[in-house]
This record gives sequence, structure tokens and C-alpha cells, in this order.
Amino acid sequence: MKLYYAPQACSLAPHIVLRELGLPFELIRIDNRSKQTDSGEDFFAINPKGYVAALQLDDAHVLTEGPAILQYLADLRPDTRLAPAPGTFERVRLQEWLNFVSTEIHGGLGWLFSERFTQDVKAQIKEKLFKRFVVLCQTLERQDYLLTSGFSVADAYLFTVLRWTPWFDIDLDRWPALARFQARVGERPSVAAALAVELA
Repeated sequence: MKLYYAPQACSLAPHIVLRELGLPFELIRIDNRSKQTDSGEDFFAINPKGYVAALQLDDAHVLTEGPAILQYLADLRPDTRLAPAPGTFERVRLQEWLNFVSTEIHGGLGWLFSERFTQDVKAQIKEKLFKRFVVLCQTLERQDYLLTSGFSVADAYLFTVLRWTPWFDIDLDRWPALARFQARVGERPSVAAALAVELA
């Protein structure tokens, strides 16, 4: 498998999960501005959407969209329990969290990258985002991870996008449960290994 990634982008989540699973994979770095790989390959030829993550399978099929990639990977190694079994209510709960992180947290933080918005508009985005942080805290104050069964692909995704908060002067210490969550996930060997590569 080949994971197309950009450093510290949302592709960090499947990067972490690949390491959690112990699966063989090749990392291919994308320049988000030029949309080219380090070897000069046109990323649009791999993923016409033009953004990471993209996972190219051994049969040459390409899978995009973080939540889909994360679930696909977890199902390759069900013994790791990074996703509940398909068809169970717990799997639906995982999908609920993946959608929430994707639309409400990733989406909200994503808008803050835009240079088109005034500071007033960004303040409104943050106000809405902070309400979503409260929802996360309601769960993470009573359990270590988003699912009661333990660390899952949803946690890898949430950890990834919450790492962007310092870039927008958002101090997670205002939400101690989120700060503890980030510290807890950050201690996982898979996370340390993925970050060591991406930050090199």
C-alpha cells in the first residue's frame, strides 16, 4: 500500500493507524502547493480531488476520504480492535464519531486556514467550534477515548485535527479533558513514530 500524505495534515491519522496495525506501507509525500510528489508525480493523477489522504492499494485502486480509509485499514486487522466489527451497534457509534470529527472539528478548524475570512468571521467560527469541544469533553471526562472499548481510529483522527489548534491561538488547556486526551494519545508509540517521520 502507498499512503499519500502531507506533513501534519489530516493524513497523519491513517499514518498513525498503519503503524498501529503493523502493516507494510510506503509513504509518499505531497507538496500541497504544487500538488506533486517528491519525485515530481502529479498528485491529481492519483487523486483528482487533489488533497490528502489517499491510499493506493496493491491492486492499484485508490481510496480517499479519511473516515473511509481509517475504517478500511482497521478492518484489515480486526484483531487489533481499532474499529468494532461491521454490523454491530458499536460500529455505528464509531461512524457517528468519525462523522462528528470530520464535519464539526476537522471542518471547523479547516475554515480557520482560510485567508479570506476576517478576524470577526474567524471568531464566530471558533465560537461554534468551542461548543463542539464541550460535546467532546462530555465523553472524554468519563472515559479515556471516544469509544468505551478503548483507542480506535476515531481517536487517531481527533488527535490529528486537534494538533492544529495552536496555529489558531486555541489553548486546549481551557478544556482539560481534551488536553489530557492529546497527551494520552501522543504517548502511543505509533504516534511518536509517525510524527518523527512527518516532522523530520
